[in-house]
Amino acid sequence: MKYVGWSVLRRIIGRADVVLEVVDARIPDITRSRKVEKLVENLGKKLIIVINKCDLIPKHVAEAWKRKFMEQGYLTVFISARERLGTRILRSTVKKSIPKKPVIAAIVGYPKVGKSTIINILKGKHAASTSPIPGSPGYTTHIRTYRIDRNLYIIDTPGVLPPLGEDVTAFLRGKDPEAFKDPVKPVVEFLEIILNRKPEIIKEIYSVEARNPYKILEEIALKRKWIYRKTGEPVIEEAAKLVMRDWFKEKIIVYSTPENPLIKLEKK
Repeated sequence: MKYVGWSVLRRIIGRADVVLEVVDARIPDITRSRKVEKLVENLGKKLIIVINKCDLIPKHVAEAWKRKFMEQGYLTVFISARERLGTRILRSTVKKSIPKKPVIAAIVGYPKVGKSTIINILKGKHAASTSPIPGSPGYTTHIRTYRIDRNLYIIDTPGVLPPLGEDVTAFLRGKDPEAFKDPVKPVVEFLEIILNRKPEIIKEIYSVEARNPYKILEEIALKRKWIYRKTGEPVIEEAAKLVMRDWFKEKIIVYSTPENPLIKLEKK
């Protein structure tokens, strides 16, 4: 997978009039980048936070995140590109954000927040290839510019930064499951969050009875016959990567609220 380095990103933002920072509605606080926001501010550009996948969360939660970001001084729109909800408002907001015509907008964000899907909807045809799993075929890997209409051009990027680290934050920010040295550790932390928030969905999705994260992974592996031949032990690493893929495929729905985030983060 290719990521945009900071020098390239700086040039892209420098070319744009408006920057759309796309975040996942389930975890806007985790999938936003304060570093990008600071760069946009330093370059004197307009920033719009686009909360995508709002069909996955209650409307009042999306509205709460919008209020929070607006209070921080950021123009904010919540949409569901996949369900074609709010995309007209997004297009109108971008065009009205500055008086210049045509408007050149850059779309940035961590992997799998839905940047290419937004471009597809804005263009009205399947123009940018998409795939739900980071690193898989269809994943955006090159910088492209799209003409939306005579008054709007979009610069697409394949992501902001490589999601760094081996923890649950890197996973939720779209790191390729195959890139983890040990996928079990972040998924165990993620399962602990689910068990505290919405434990019933573990059984609904995986048909397992366990309530311990490691036991859950063992049961998932055993059900799929992921077993080491020599020892007969379950291959929990494969089970962990399955959980990651299910998050990216939006099979797992848990979400942050401004008052009750999934993970307490330092600003970054």
